[in-house]
Amino acid sequence: MGLFDRFSRPRPGRRSQASPEDASYLANWARTHLGVEAYVEPQTTVTEVTVVLVAADGEWTRRRVGGERGARKLGEDLQIPVYDVRKTGYPQRMRDHDARRRIERRRERERDL
Repeated sequence: MGLFDRFSRPRPGRRSQASPEDASYLANWARTHLGVEAYVEPQTTVTEVTVVLVAADGEWTRRRVGGERGARKLGEDLQIPVYDVRKTGYPQRMRDHDARRRIERRRERERDL
């Protein structure tokens, strides 16, 4: 390993694998929520390709999946639809869920005062 290797982005030919723990977590999460859909997020300078699972009520979770192929395979294995977030964007229910959570946290803080 070179001096700056740990700071470099993964090489295009190399594919990071999702950890077994991440795969197990996503499978369990999808089984315990209704209406789950997967949204593939692109690699950035900071993160690898990730997938966001969004339930019908807007609750969501994010994990690494081993590239776009890994995300597609996850969708096949879990029998859920997979979308490219660059093309579809995030679902409105996800934003609504986050807004509700912010309101709940604010109310809790106000109640504690």
